[in-house]
Amino acid sequence: MRCYFVPDKALYVSFTGVTLFVFLNADVFAGNNKPNVVIIYTDDMGVGDVSFLNDGWVQTPNIDKLAAQGTVITNYYTAAAVSSPSRAGLTTGIFPLNLGINTFLHTVEHNINCEQEDFLDPKFPSMARVFQSQGYATAHIGKWHMGGGRDVDNAPQITEYGFDEYLTTYEGPDPDPKITATDWIWSPQDEVKRWERTSYFVDKALEFMKEHRDDPFFLNLWPDDMHTPYVYDEVSQNDNKTWRTEANYRKVLAEYDIQIGRLISGMQLLGLDKNTIVIFTSDNGPMPYYSEKRTNGLRSMKCSLYEGGIRMPFIISWPGRIPAGRVDNESVICAVDIFPSLCAIIGADMPGGFDYSGEDMSRVFFGKTVCRTKDLMWEFGRNEYFYQHLPENKSPHLGIRRGDMKLMLNSFDDKIELYDLRKDPEEKCNIASDYPELVEELSSAVLKWWDTRLGRK
Repeated sequence: MRCYFVPDKALYVSFTGVTLFVFLNADVFAGNNKPNVVIIYTDDMGVGDVSFLNDGWVQTPNIDKLAAQGTVITNYYTAAAVSSPSRAGLTTGIFPLNLGINTFLHTVEHNINCEQEDFLDPKFPSMARVFQSQGYATAHIGKWHMGGGRDVDNAPQITEYGFDEYLTTYEGPDPDPKITATDWIWSPQDEVKRWERTSYFVDKALEFMKEHRDDPFFLNLWPDDMHTPYVYDEVSQNDNKTWRTEANYRKVLAEYDIQIGRLISGMQLLGLDKNTIVIFTSDNGPMPYYSEKRTNGLRSMKCSLYEGGIRMPFIISWPGRIPAGRVDNESVICAVDIFPSLCAIIGADMPGGFDYSGEDMSRVFFGKTVCRTKDLMWEFGRNEYFYQHLPENKSPHLGIRRGDMKLMLNSFDDKIELYDLRKDPEEKCNIASDYPELVEELSSAVLKWWDTRLGRK
């Protein structure tokens, strides 16, 4: 066997008559040339909120530019239909059902009613902790929402999950006082105003990058936008009747796009853009969704297992290594795959002793179309304490996708829905009665998973 390197192309491993191409250079893993990683986790952004995916009803030129220099995956799913479990699934590579986080973390009473923990237990794996063990500087900037806030005062510090530095909001332990003047998520009294928050987070992100420009770094940049209220200036701050309107939303989205552009430009000025993996996505679907404009016609929105609640925009960029301008409409990726995929890229082992829900899908990022081997499964709305949609938007509380087929059911009644997402992405035609054997197979799989839930009563 012979191994040799070709700069800026690949590692070639030659056997007798066989050459194996490994897409990453050896110099990527040498010393401080390990790739930096930035995960931009937008809050409540639907697939229709970005103009590289929508019909042009709103424009996001800077996010589009990031998409053009990277790869877009159109069958990308969040791990949950709402904030806290989505973030926990991304962080751990494990479905939130098995972490004991089922909906947004709130008061102790709310968490009890929703049969969930008060915070993500730090005994579970953490992406940042693995990066830290590989010599990366690590930081979390922005919304946390995996414990702390309200009357939960015993949540672990963010450093316990592998972050050297952090800056967070009211929805986390030890919030930044500049954005927490009162005991709530935001306030007119905040030193950094609501419409300045993303800019503030970008400032802090660039400061961290500059400080660690000679070291590999891992950064969570988790803004509050595009979550309501849509407040874009002093006047709108004082007019709560406009906080959920489309007019306000458009102005907040335009500013958010500007700030994403400023982040990318700032990385270029620091000379970091060529060796930094940037992932851009969202935690869950939008709310409100403006008659499905924010979901590109996909059914429902946040807090629903229909596609509008769980299918997200997704970009991954790494100039010169991840194909630019590529759109993958075939591979199916989930937030729980990001952890194992990034570990594969940097050559790190996943922590042992855990049953991971995700799988290494890194070949998709480097231009291959890959069929996943694991089912995707979701759970939301197990009892009356969860957010209740109107009947047309309220999905069953369990969901499973295998190949193109997606089944949803309730564990407590006989409601079953089956959709062929290739033919019917809008989930208009329930075909459960046409495929009784498949319904039985998928139902059995997702109900077996339901029985593994943490804290099962």
